[in-house]
Amino acid sequence: MSKKSSLVLIALLFVISLVVSGCGSNNNKEASSSSPSPSPSASSPSASPSDSASPSPSASEPAKEVTLKVGAAAVPHAEILEFIKPKLKEEGVNLEVVVLDDEGQLNPALQEKQIDANYFQHVPYLDSVKDEKGYNFVVTTKVHVEPIGFYSNKLKSKDDIKEGAKIGIPNNPSNEYRALVLLQQQGLIKLKDGLTTYEATPKDIVDNPKKLKFVEADSATLPRSLPDLDGAIINTNLVLEAKIDPKSALFREDANSPYANVIVVRQGDENREEIKKLDAALTTPEVKKFIQDKYGVAVVPAF
Repeated sequence: MSKKSSLVLIALLFVISLVVSGCGSNNNKEASSSSPSPSPSASSPSASPSDSASPSPSASEPAKEVTLKVGAAAVPHAEILEFIKPKLKEEGVNLEVVVLDDEGQLNPALQEKQIDANYFQHVPYLDSVKDEKGYNFVVTTKVHVEPIGFYSNKLKSKDDIKEGAKIGIPNNPSNEYRALVLLQQQGLIKLKDGLTTYEATPKDIVDNPKKLKFVEADSATLPRSLPDLDGAIINTNLVLEAKIDPKSALFREDANSPYANVIVVRQGDENREEIKKLDAALTTPEVKKFIQDKYGVAVVPAF
């Protein structure tokens, strides 16, 4: 082989080696591009199952609001309940205040589950009716006392009460007893001993030096009856509703009265969370100040 032929052969072998090398490089690139790329979830530290899961509804949604229906006397009970509405709203309780024209229907309404609680009565009144009516009720908290008082359009003081004066008193058992006890405390009458059930009528009077004549009437009618009487013992809530100045009472119960107005529920409901929130909201320093500022001597906080 000539020297020239050898050079040609070497050059040819060099070209072939370049071509073969280029094909191998292309095959490697194709293999690399055709291989599946790793999953982002497998390679990214932020894609763990706990991080990617959506938040639970209980963590992201506000607690469901509960409606609580409370039956009440118009004054001061409903007004006190209206005062605490915003506080209960913040705690997830929508307080609905139910005022009936006839307060005597508030216990039947509770019995029939038309309302969740009522706020209009004291324990002696509840005790006087619950056995007869078959109420299975529970008292959850004391809120206030409305000192019952003696009012008159004709007299200026207790000393002006003359012999044979006509005195109006409530005709429901517990408040009638309460009125007679107040008259006894003032030295106007004396009741027989042994009255322990918060019940009494004029028949239980054993000494009546001024020969007072008693007119037993529905409590709600007594403010309207004042022009026809020498005086009457009237519940303070009725005095307030009638726009009578409670300071005009000739005499009244003191702050030690056992007749605190209470929250009453059906037995078993005292453990409901919304009832506990109601009781707590009604017995705060803010409510005490509201009662004292708004009602003065007419309504006394009992907590």
